Amino acid sequence: MMAVPFPAFYRFAWVVAGMLALLWAGAAALRQPAPLPLVPAGAVPAVTPTASGRLLGVNWVAVDSASSQDMEPLVQAHVTWIAQTPFGWQPDAARPEIRLHTGVVSRQYWGESDRGLVRTALLARQRGIRTMLKPHLWLRSGGTWPGDVNMASEAEWQAWFASYTVFMLHYARLAEENGMEALCIGTELQHASTGHETEWRTLIRQVRQVYRGPLTYAANWSDEFEQIRFWDALDYIGIQAYFPLSQQERPAKAELLKAWQEPLRRIRAVQKRYRKPVLFTEAGYKTTPDAAIQPWAWPDRKAAPAQPDETTQRLCYEALFETFWPQPWFRGIFIWKWYPGLQPDGPARRHLDFTPQHKPAGQVMATWYGK
Repeated sequence: MMAVPFPAFYRFAWVVAGMLALLWAGAAALRQPAPLPLVPAGAVPAVTPTASGRLLGVNWVAVDSASSQDMEPLVQAHVTWIAQTPFGWQPDAARPEIRLHTGVVSRQYWGESDRGLVRTALLARQRGIRTMLKPHLWLRSGGTWPGDVNMASEAEWQAWFASYTVFMLHYARLAEENGMEALCIGTELQHASTGHETEWRTLIRQVRQVYRGPLTYAANWSDEFEQIRFWDALDYIGIQAYFPLSQQERPAKAELLKAWQEPLRRIRAVQKRYRKPVLFTEAGYKTTPDAAIQPWAWPDRKAAPAQPDETTQRLCYEALFETFWPQPWFRGIFIWKWYPGLQPDGPARRHLDFTPQHKPAGQVMATWYGK
């Protein structure tokens, strides 16, 4: 979708504001930030590393509250990591302005606020589960996903990176001051990531000045992960692993295993070039017959209700683990996605969407995570 033109005066104002923000962000990265009073001193217990060194993760869905009871199903499934996702709000894909909401505002859950993120991480850590903080951008209009973000000029790109730096440094400090064990510095920003290597290297240096844990970036499966040139500056090559594996419904596992060989070759080539371990920052499958055709697509809620297909989802999980678990350079998966407190008789739409909870796919995940 093409962006609607807007007056030159406002473009100029955004660019100037962005450049001022860039100067502020650079200075902020060099000074020692004041601690956020979110976790009492000494309340961040250590987490024992997994024997395999792999990140056995799920993408945690933010809710209005969290308790230690919500962590018990993760423990039973041998999950050792959760990814938490706060949002930055961008008016549309062509405007270089990212709004940071650290408290609870309209259209935001408590679990996406600073206090919710910190509280959830603490509850997880008490059960031996680590946290990767994974901030995303949400486009209010003029685009459907972060991959649509694209500026009209180099000056606007500089303004966008200035705004994005302020956004990301906030969460880098939050992760550092509250003991979060990993940080993802971007997700599927394919226009920004593939044409602006210098800006990303600058951002990475600034983030490392305030956050000491491992860093990754979550690249789209299509070709973004192959075009990025700053993998050497990060700790993991992160991939949103929604590779299509079939053109038909209800594929056999043999077909799925065969289909994985080409993505495996492509991933291995990038890993060999940069000599960094690979992490699937997201991977998952719907509980539908067409789960392997377009794994990234949500079930169409406007269409006639489909019958859940737990067998196809299970086979997709089996093929995923059987393909990548033997690879010595593979460091783990964050399964998309996990709803705290979901019951077996929960909403019908959950039986069609991506969660493996209370399904055979969840048993597959738990078995491989427990090895």
